[in-house]
Amino acid sequence: MTVTRVAVVTSEVGRALDGDLAPVVAALAARGLAAEPVVWSAERTAWERFDLAVVRSTWDYVERLDAFLGWADRTARATRLWNPAPVIRWNSDKHYLAELARRGVPVVPTRFLEPGSPVDPEELDGPDGVVVKPVISAGALDTARYAPGRPDQAARHVRTLLERGRGVMVQPYLPRVAEGERALVLLNGDFSHAVRKDPVLTEPGVIDNDRHPHPGLVPYRPTGAEIRTARAALATVPSPRPPLFARVDLVLDGSGEAVVLELELVEPNLFLDTVPHGPARFAGAVAALARR
Repeated sequence: MTVTRVAVVTSEVGRALDGDLAPVVAALAARGLAAEPVVWSAERTAWERFDLAVVRSTWDYVERLDAFLGWADRTARATRLWNPAPVIRWNSDKHYLAELARRGVPVVPTRFLEPGSPVDPEELDGPDGVVVKPVISAGALDTARYAPGRPDQAARHVRTLLERGRGVMVQPYLPRVAEGERALVLLNGDFSHAVRKDPVLTEPGVIDNDRHPHPGLVPYRPTGAEIRTARAALATVPSPRPPLFARVDLVLDGSGEAVVLELELVEPNLFLDTVPHGPARFAGAVAALARR
């Protein structure tokens, strides 16, 4: 009998820090799949020897985006890559939020600025302040919130990013984030589980790239409306099939409506240790995909 070979794709930092990596490999083996972790950037990897390559903890891709996207394109020609290369490319730049908004998905209002754009501090303020972040980022990298009445601080941040050739997004700070971000995980398009976590941007005016990206993590039971919003976000993904994995991060706006903060399809933490048999659940999704 032919055994399906699966590459669980990681990075050097992921190999060291991803607590889900070994449990996922073991859960895949329990399903009869020959799985092994493989660093995406490792030279001379024969990706064609795998029947399936599943992207997981490629946590250094932001610093090497062009190389990573090139790897995704090449690997997709050698084997089945999930999530697919076009989905990875689309999701690697947070301009996708504009597409979600055009499609009627409730999202945090977002203004984008491109390198060379004029920066008007008067447009970088709000009743509760604003959040400034690069359009290509992960784990709140180079991101900060600014208190109301501090548009000059926000403008300095924006200009610094633009001068480095990086696109920028500016969003209103939503105070009800203090009630927790909701992260909903979907596998093969079906809702699996959710967590709630404390706010990351706690101190105004501070860029802290060493902050913990998931503080105060607890299991969470989402409302029906939150699940519908997550599914609506997933329906915008440019793919004929649902992604193998997706994480939809939601926050509450001033009216209490859940709005999309991010839709993560590249290498999100899926919080598998917060749900019973989490790695086995993920392995089941991979096995179902492998049978197609």
